[in-house]
Amino acid sequence: MKLCFFNRSYWPDQAATGQLLTELAEDLVSRYGSEVTVVAGRALHTARGDTTWRIRPVTRERHQGVDIHRANGTRLPTRRFAGRAANYLSYFSAAVLASFGVGRPDIVVSLTDPPILGLAALWTARRAGARFVFLCEDIFPEVAVLVEDFQNGAVNAALDRINRYLLRHADAVIALGDRMRRRLVEEKGANPARVHVIHNWADCEAIVSGPKDSPFAREHGLADRFVVMHSGNVGLSQNLEVLIEAADRLRSKERLTIAIVGDGSKRPMLQRMAADRGLQNVRFFPYQPKALLHDSFSAADVFVVSLKSGLEGFIVPSKVYGILAAGRPYIAATDQSAEPAIIARQSGCGLVAAPGDPAALAGAIVAMYDNPAATREMGARGRQVALQFDRKVAVRAYHDLFARVAAGGSTA
Repeated sequence: MKLCFFNRSYWPDQAATGQLLTELAEDLVSRYGSEVTVVAGRALHTARGDTTWRIRPVTRERHQGVDIHRANGTRLPTRRFAGRAANYLSYFSAAVLASFGVGRPDIVVSLTDPPILGLAALWTARRAGARFVFLCEDIFPEVAVLVEDFQNGAVNAALDRINRYLLRHADAVIALGDRMRRRLVEEKGANPARVHVIHNWADCEAIVSGPKDSPFAREHGLADRFVVMHSGNVGLSQNLEVLIEAADRLRSKERLTIAIVGDGSKRPMLQRMAADRGLQNVRFFPYQPKALLHDSFSAADVFVVSLKSGLEGFIVPSKVYGILAAGRPYIAATDQSAEPAIIARQSGCGLVAAPGDPAALAGAIVAMYDNPAATREMGARGRQVALQFDRKVAVRAYHDLFARVAAGGSTA
């Protein structure tokens, strides 16, 4: 098959969607012999230090058998909506130009970074006589409505119309979980026969259960501490203020360290919040590249996976799959219907705490702190559960769905 993906984030970008798409594209080439093109943006969060401003709107390169068309938009600071919007719109414009060079794919797939990107992908599919697949990493405008730095009724109404239009015209729609599927069908009017659930994943060969006394733990003095870790984006959707408030309630736990690993728009505020309260049990660490995740994950005794109330199904936290692969338990500080909470309850690999409730989160942390043997057992169960969400399983599901769509047009 000839496949073309549209998404702003791609290798060497370290954003979660970019890493997942990179793994999917490269595996479709190496395992299934597909011809894959990706219309991507300039790397925003990269370990290779590429900050070169490119004059041309579209550049091309090839990596691991994948043809990459770089739609070179702006790279303005993203801590405010205006910067993010400019980056989205400039990437979208360059992606439209890039679409004229992708040839005649069999399948065109759009992710949702940015949320209007599916229009460029759909137009490309129709022009090439290809099938269009809409991969919903997030659902808009609800994600935009529920983050606090942007409230614009006209823009959100336009995003809702665009989202519904893409759902109607897609030959297949991919949801990241059952709750998201219900959102798409019941609230967005998607044809249920065309909506398919394929979970995000972790590479269970690359991420394994390691000893707590890891190089990361020794370097940072965490080997003899009980470490509760948040790892990944420190952004607008996680409501990590609750984790700081929980830490404030847990000052008496002498061996406890709350480790916030990563970066994002909320990190400076959280650092000020912890400093203002004089919290010695909260530490901040820089974003860890994929190659070092094994060591940093091993340093944790338990993770926190948090999501603002009301976002369940509109966003599915992908970090939970890496946590499972690392053989560590987690606390799902989410609504009961969110994927991390469902997995924790069904498999016994974690606890659930009501979102936005620091007392509930602190109580769950204490339950694990006070019973380390049970905590380790939950982590061991998590590693077994992770095999259901392994990279190979997910890539096979994508390949098989694309093959059906290419052969029959629509999956309805």
